[in-house]
Parts: sequence; structure tokens; C-alpha cells
Amino acid sequence: MTEALLKTPLHALHVEEGAKMVPFAGYDMPVQYPLGVKKEHLHTRDAAGLFDVSHMGQLRLKGDNAAAALEALVPVDIIDLASGNQRYAFFTNEQGGIMDDLMVANLGDHLFVVVNAACKEQDIAHLQVNLPADIELEVIDDRALLALQGPKAVDVLAELNPAVKDMVFMDVARLELLGVECIVSRSGYTGEDGYEISVPAEQAEALARKLTDSDLVEWIGLGARDSLRLECGLCLYGHDLDTTTTPVEASLLWAISKVRRADGERAGGFPGADIILDQIATKDVSRKRVGLVGQTKAPVREGCKLFDANDVEVGVVTSGTAGPNAGKPVSMAYVRADLMAAGTEIFAEVRGKKLPMTVEKMPFVPQRYYRG
Repeated sequence: MTEALLKTPLHALHVEEGAKMVPFAGYDMPVQYPLGVKKEHLHTRDAAGLFDVSHMGQLRLKGDNAAAALEALVPVDIIDLASGNQRYAFFTNEQGGIMDDLMVANLGDHLFVVVNAACKEQDIAHLQVNLPADIELEVIDDRALLALQGPKAVDVLAELNPAVKDMVFMDVARLELLGVECIVSRSGYTGEDGYEISVPAEQAEALARKLTDSDLVEWIGLGARDSLRLECGLCLYGHDLDTTTTPVEASLLWAISKVRRADGERAGGFPGADIILDQIATKDVSRKRVGLVGQTKAPVREGCKLFDANDVEVGVVTSGTAGPNAGKPVSMAYVRADLMAAGTEIFAEVRGKKLPMTVEKMPFVPQRYYRG
């Protein structure tokens, strides 16, 4: 018997708005609305889009040594993460592979952690096994999570609380919206300026309706969420990242904090550290994550095999889209490390044809985070 799909607190509202609902990570989720994926994508880049991301896991870590305890599981500086700031991190395994990527925020009296929906149960179990007894792990199941993304997001949200204008990229704060305390971060998964808002579940619908009352805001589904993040070079766990892929192979070196590297003051000490730090030092990896741009108009999707000019198989596409703002097909792929240089020509096998693609530096469209 198939398990019944879970529903977010906004499920009925999506149905009312005419969303096409699909199963995703155990939830019944909106993939698109009547506007359609391409127009939703373009509207987010031009104005503002509202996303229901309540399927993601929200966690609290409490205890005097919570930062040190979490830092032992990630190659990232958590101890020096200042109150009111958020940081991207990932859990690694003993082989140096990525178990999940996550966001960690310091709210002063606790750490607020957001993990991917598909990895939620695994991540909770991983923390329960590995956190010391004096660290309290609380799984938050009474809050929704909304993302308001796009260049007009600040104007829309500032009408509910002007304090959001003073925040910069990766700031996080407890702020009142419509009289309710929310956890608001200036961040997101589109490459645009915007906010992620954790709101009590029973108030989520009122907040969502208020935000979408604005002519600037449209509901955006999972389809456009995927094309938006891909154009901006952001990885999707389970596709571009997995347990067999190290952060070095995944071109995520920027996310490994200096203090956790070989010459840092808190070097290593995370699962797989020896392997990851050795790869950083030697640059010895067999494959690398790269961006690819199509020379034809055909989108090159996940799973397409890649070949060099001599027809030797050299990699595989992990994400692909038509690239509405890029104006050309864009893909993410893992290729043999000697082919990672920008400008390298690679051929993708699509329905029996070999289509030429060019390695290009990501992001494919500029990231427009607000840094002040």
C-alpha cells in the first residue's frame, strides 16, 4: 500500500489557486500554477514570487555547546557564526560524501537549522546519534516556511515590517509580521534578493494571502523553483549532490570555512576530513561539477550522457533547463576533471543525437543578493 502524501499547512490554498499538485519528497506539492512555469520564473526575476517550502525540515539546537556540537558534523565554521547571521553548510560522511546541505542560523539562544525535505528523517537521526547528551534537538512541526523572492520582495515585505529593509544577505531575525513572531532570513534559492519566513502553521495562510494580495507577487511552484536555482548555479540535493560526491568534486570549496581547512585553527574534525582536505591540497579528483550551455535550442536534461570530441563518455548531466532568463539551454553536470575549463566543448547525447555544449562558469545569470 502506498503511503498517503503529507500536506503542508497551505495545501488547501494551493488547490484553491488552481495549482497542479504532484508528489515531492513525500508531500503533495504545487509544481505550477495557472500562470505556467516559464511565466512564474520570469515574474520572480522581474517582481516577486511566493513559494511554499513548508515541506523542508525546521530544527532547533539548544545548549551551551550547540555550535561546537554541530560544527563536528560539518566542514563549516559554526562556532564563530554571529547571532543574527545564517550560513550554508553540509553534512559529510566518513568517505567525504555529502549527506545533505542545510542552512544554519544563530538566533542567540539557539541554532535554527533548515534541512531538505527528502533528507529530513535521515538528518534528524544523524543528529540524534551524533549530538552530545547536553544538546537538545527539537524538531519543529508546527511552523510553515515561505520564501518571498525577487527584486520587489523587499518592498512587499517592508509594508508588513519596515525592519526587513535593514537586513542584508544571510541576516536572520525574529520579526513580527501581521502581529505574529516569525523567523525571517534575507536569503533564498533563486539567486534573487528575497526572504525566507518561518511562520506558525495556523497563521501561514493569512500571511500568504496578505503577501499575494500585492500585484507584485505571484505564487510560484516547484517547476520554476528548479529553473530559477539552476540558472543561478545552485545545487539540488539528490541530483547535483549526493553521498558519493565530495564538496571538492562538487565545486563547493567556497563553502568550506578557512578555520576548518588544513592550515586553520580548527582544522578537520568533521566526518571525511582526511579525504576532503587531501583533495583540497592535491586537487586530485577524477570529476568536477561544471556548468554547460547548449549550442542548440534543445534543453539537455538530467541523466544525459556526455562525450568528448573522440566520442569517449566523459560525464553525465545532473540538472538541465531551457534557461528562460539565460536565453539558452543550461545544465549542470559532472565531467572528467581535465575537461572542466571554461570554453571546453562537450557533446550531450539527446535522443540518439550528440548535441554540442560548452563548459561555462556559473552562475548562468547574475546572482542579485542584497549585500548593502
